[in-house]
Amino acid sequence: MYRIVLLVVSSWLLAGCSENTTNSVTLPYYNEPSFTPIFIEKKEEKNRKVFHKIGDFSFYNEDSIRITQKNIEGKIHVANFVFTSCGVICPNMVKNMKVVSDSLKLDTNIVLLSYSVMPWVDSPRVLKKYKEKNNINNKNWHFLTGNKGKIYLHARRSYFAEEDIGYSKDSSEFLHTEHFILVDKSKRIRGIYNGTLLLEMQHLINDIKTLSLE
Repeated sequence: MYRIVLLVVSSWLLAGCSENTTNSVTLPYYNEPSFTPIFIEKKEEKNRKVFHKIGDFSFYNEDSIRITQKNIEGKIHVANFVFTSCGVICPNMVKNMKVVSDSLKLDTNIVLLSYSVMPWVDSPRVLKKYKEKNNINNKNWHFLTGNKGKIYLHARRSYFAEEDIGYSKDSSEFLHTEHFILVDKSKRIRGIYNGTLLLEMQHLINDIKTLSLE
């Protein structure tokens, strides 16, 4: 939690500075599950290596349509990890993601991916009912299911879903995280947010708008 608050404050300060400088620092990059931010000025971007990117994937959404890395090519996306039978935390996260969705749903270059961490229960049919129950009409917001091992590996290795503590875990250990992960058009991680906090959603929306200008 301390790390997230620190990053939020840092990004706000940097955003304020960016309005007054021509070679301003944009949103940080994240190469490691420690979520240590790497700040790169625009003039240095070509000379600094940001090697971590979201890996290839293939899962089914609530309409049984296969969603792969091709669906996020050249687009900004936000990922989170939920399950439909979750009692309190997940409904709150879905509610907050809906704030982001409703604000940006007309922008087809923004994709939202909600991965089920209980895919053996959350079939496409179950996810479709869950989406309808929560009045989610955004066609660019996909609820994904598939092979448990592949989802868990993708979450922990691509998105650093549980930070350092989860990076070396295997699929036998349950995956659950409150993080929303912001990823840019080149599939590089650019932000981490506490999905249970409504106040962070406006920050996320602002950061998405910032990335849209890159």
